[in-house]
Amino acid sequence: MKLWLPLFALILPIAQAQESPSAPSDIYKSVVRIEVANQTSDYATPWNSGRFGGGIGTGFLIGKNKFLTNAHVVSNAERVLVTIHGSPEKYPAKVEFIAHDCDLALLSVEDFHDFEKLPVFDFGNVPALESQVRVIGYPIGGERLSVTRGVVSRIDFSTYSHSRADSHLIVQIDAAINPGNSGGPVVQDGKVVGVAFQGLRQADNTGYIIPTPIVRRFLKDIEDGRYDNYAELGVTEFPLHNPAMRKAFNLPNDGRGVLVTDVTPTGSADGILKPGDILLAIDGNAVDSAGMITLEGENVNMQEIVERKFAGDKVSLRFIRAGKTEETEAVLKPLPPSRMYAIQYEKKPRYIVFAGLVFQPLDTNLFATAKFEDINVRRLYADYVPKGIFQKRPDVVILTRIESDPLTTMMDGVQGLAVDKINGVEVRDLKHAYELLHPSTPPGFFVIELFGADRPVVVPANQIEAANKRVQLNYDIDQLSNLEE
Repeated sequence: MKLWLPLFALILPIAQAQESPSAPSDIYKSVVRIEVANQTSDYATPWNSGRFGGGIGTGFLIGKNKFLTNAHVVSNAERVLVTIHGSPEKYPAKVEFIAHDCDLALLSVEDFHDFEKLPVFDFGNVPALESQVRVIGYPIGGERLSVTRGVVSRIDFSTYSHSRADSHLIVQIDAAINPGNSGGPVVQDGKVVGVAFQGLRQADNTGYIIPTPIVRRFLKDIEDGRYDNYAELGVTEFPLHNPAMRKAFNLPNDGRGVLVTDVTPTGSADGILKPGDILLAIDGNAVDSAGMITLEGENVNMQEIVERKFAGDKVSLRFIRAGKTEETEAVLKPLPPSRMYAIQYEKKPRYIVFAGLVFQPLDTNLFATAKFEDINVRRLYADYVPKGIFQKRPDVVILTRIESDPLTTMMDGVQGLAVDKINGVEVRDLKHAYELLHPSTPPGFFVIELFGADRPVVVPANQIEAANKRVQLNYDIDQLSNLEE
């Protein structure tokens, strides 16, 4: 298992190969130091304000009052300050757009006057293998700007650690990583070819940059004043290397085609592709038996075609079904339920406190905090998108805590279980759970059925108001519920 590390720095040792001479020193002033004070939500006690912290990162000027940086540099930001190279002044800034799925953000400053005459960075193309790049930024070890070099060692399609759920094009550099330089420009021949953003813990001298196709897509996406996230094809593929498998599907041993093993319900390919189809080409690009295509001279994952498109764009698909070759088109669209598997930022935890019982919707933030061990919860989490659970239950509601109170003394052993029904009604989401727990005419008892529990949780309705008051006072809870993110 790879352990990715989103970082605020990228220090690159000087390589033997030679690059073009250093950029003029005035361009360094267009690389700014970013100081952030942030507040991270507390999913263990969701009514609390959360943890305060801060960090240092890098950004650079790409247009009038437009500073590009990483999303993880300014996530959950309460205050952002930028500093020009060689100046002691700190300029208040704000986050204009943030894309957690590709770890990019665009900032502006309140007063752009002192930046008016600074040069603006232009963008180049994906750097070639074995070519040298220069990284500019503010890594730890000092307060001043750092300029270092490295060599491109790999171009791949891999995980972006900030969200933990998204994979995009990535460029690897033979470089050590240190906190402080995330968001800095990676320059070649006077143009930006990437943005420094993460490293790999298991390897020395390994750093990663976000290449310009990802950056350009982000900037294009926000032209209409909002960020819309990536579209998804919604298929899972399996490589067809095994000769026996190829023979079973009556395929020639030509190294072409992958097996479609799963099609996400409501996704872009739903109703178009089916499990068991053999995908041969996407947008006219032949798919090999590992799910790779050749694009712009590089061998990349076939999903890179979808990566460069937007919601509403079409993608052509050629595939074999039941021995017959077919060709059709799919209209791409985002798949919001897939964000279940991504870390969320800039959002308050949703919850209900009901007579000492705490209910929360399952997501990756909560899973990472609570580390659920119940097999039913783990199955609901894993199957949420692939099995289409989100169609029936937009939220998987979990009984996460039982606060100590006279009413809850005999309720141990059911924390961390998923809620199935309340008074016989299947729970769709957290708002629905709230409605069932707060009816206009209360029943004599609230009966809460949990997946995997040998008995329901039964709460007398006439004792709830008193229990709520005690719990709210004893645990300093301002609000007994938050149903909005």
